Amino acid sequence: MAPAGKVSGFYREGDDWFSNSGLPTDITIVIDSITFHLHKFPLVSKCGKIAHICEEHQGAHGKTLSTLLEEFPGGPDTFLIVAKFCYGIRVELTPRNIVMVYCAADYLEMTDVYGEDNLLSKSESFFHKNVLCNWKDCILALQSSESCIPVAGKLQILHKCMNAISMMVCTDPSLFGWPMMMYGSLQSPGGSILWNGINTGARIRSSESDWWFEDISYLSVDLFEKLIKTMEVRGIRPENLAGAIMYYARRYLPGLSRWQSTQSSKTRTVASFSLTPAAVDQKVLLESVEKLLPERKGKSFCRFLLGLLRVALILGVDKTCLDSLERRIGMQLELATLDGLLIPTYSDCDTLYNTDCVECVIYHFTSSESGLTSFSPPSLDLETSPSSGQLRKVARLVDSYLAEVASDVNLKPGKIRSLAEALPESSRPLHDGLYRALDIYFKAHPWLSEREKEELCNIIDYQKLSIDACAHASQNERLPLRVVLQVLFFEQMHLRSALAGCLPALDAESAPAGHLTGPTEMAGQIVQRDGWVTIVRENQVLKVDMEKMRSRVGELEEEFSKIKQEMRRVSKSHSSLSSPNLFARKFGGKFLPRSSDAQTVLVDSTDTTPRASVEQARSSHHSKHRKSFTLF
Repeated sequence: MAPAGKVSGFYREGDDWFSNSGLPTDITIVIDSITFHLHKFPLVSKCGKIAHICEEHQGAHGKTLSTLLEEFPGGPDTFLIVAKFCYGIRVELTPRNIVMVYCAADYLEMTDVYGEDNLLSKSESFFHKNVLCNWKDCILALQSSESCIPVAGKLQILHKCMNAISMMVCTDPSLFGWPMMMYGSLQSPGGSILWNGINTGARIRSSESDWWFEDISYLSVDLFEKLIKTMEVRGIRPENLAGAIMYYARRYLPGLSRWQSTQSSKTRTVASFSLTPAAVDQKVLLESVEKLLPERKGKSFCRFLLGLLRVALILGVDKTCLDSLERRIGMQLELATLDGLLIPTYSDCDTLYNTDCVECVIYHFTSSESGLTSFSPPSLDLETSPSSGQLRKVARLVDSYLAEVASDVNLKPGKIRSLAEALPESSRPLHDGLYRALDIYFKAHPWLSEREKEELCNIIDYQKLSIDACAHASQNERLPLRVVLQVLFFEQMHLRSALAGCLPALDAESAPAGHLTGPTEMAGQIVQRDGWVTIVRENQVLKVDMEKMRSRVGELEEEFSKIKQEMRRVSKSHSSLSSPNLFARKFGGKFLPRSSDAQTVLVDSTDTTPRASVEQARSSHHSKHRKSFTLF
């Protein structure tokens, strides 16, 4: 047997480890295909488990005892530390190996019964005195426990680490001394960070509640999930937990980067201590993150959920996770935005956007009974809407969504109808949004039959169309003729209702001012002057002007016809009197015009009124043939 004091170290040959004592070994221990050639005495004097194994094989004298240690915490590397400790070689306990050494000492039953100040008591003391009071060491120890979670959980190592981390998160770092240990020698007693002993003036940003997000994001999914649940039990605020979960998800799900708000873009860490990011399965991560998220609502939180839903569709998570995400979004749909709802189709579907998913979200919105509690601090851009306006806000959002997806040539009429009818009728005070969406859909689908168009138009209540929408619809060639007639009918009804409502206002306005009995009537008249009354007045003025113009045109046409008749009559007379011989034979003399008559005719011909000219010509024709001749 080799005395422990004569061994200075170990060396490796392939998959075998040997001590450099130079004495033949009498026990071999196999761990994960790695063989350790050792001596019984140093091991039995420290390890209760190996002592029991040796007692069971006492009959095998002169033979090398070989044993297999299955599921050894930490594997061959940790056992090498244990072997060095048994041989009296100085070992160094660090935050990175303390959990595994602690678990290995418990596995080998290295209690004080088998030696004073044994490895189990040493590990426990180091863990409680050095690790649990230091943020950095707690994170390192928790991250290194990944390979021995079951044993560490049984020994309450994980629970103690997570409790310590939760307590530090709840505590203001500026009030207690433990933050100074985070930086160790890199922090001055005044709280400033030192570089080579020089005070840099930099201080911990203890006023921020998210300084710990970066550090815990290095943990594996399983450990992160356990830590968040511990923090929840310890009373960490839901908004802080949600922020940590969102930060963790964005770190390992690159598809969420575009949904990250500008406020969370800066690095949040107490100290950069070279942690290695965990290797995670994105699908498992997303499903775990969905379960950890609190049942709260907020504008940024809703945007994050929509981004998470997109990634979930890409990764193909299970239906339970998808349904839960859709339910969460539906219960706060009034906080969503149009770009968040425009989820592309990631499957072999012909449509550009995943309308089925949005339809499920709307269904959850309409079927949800109890509202979610909003996050309290303003750091997450929270916005709470009154319950009375949620339906109308969602209706406007859905109408905008329909207008965006309507240009997709592969979108079926039944789908756009089901999306439009997913909300109750009371959610839309005006149907202009629906009309706009259908107009875009008809423009992108010119091959639709009249019957299909009429079926889609049935979702519109024409009484809820504004004046501008009615005016546009009455001239829209893409609408079926029956729909246009209905629009015109309801437009006339609107006009009649407006006329009936504004006649009392017009009467009151034309009445003397003395008839106004109080400020109430005056306020009513002022209100009636807006909206429909203005339009009706303009229509009345136009109608009066049209009637005046019509009567004037009629008068001018009548005068023009009379002038034409007189001109024909005068032309006939002129043709009969055009021969001089006929005048001479008839009157028995020569025809000589008088200068006074010619002057009179010339003066009369300067009259600018056609009717006066005609009357003058008529009187001249009956009195003097010579004057009638001079007119032409």
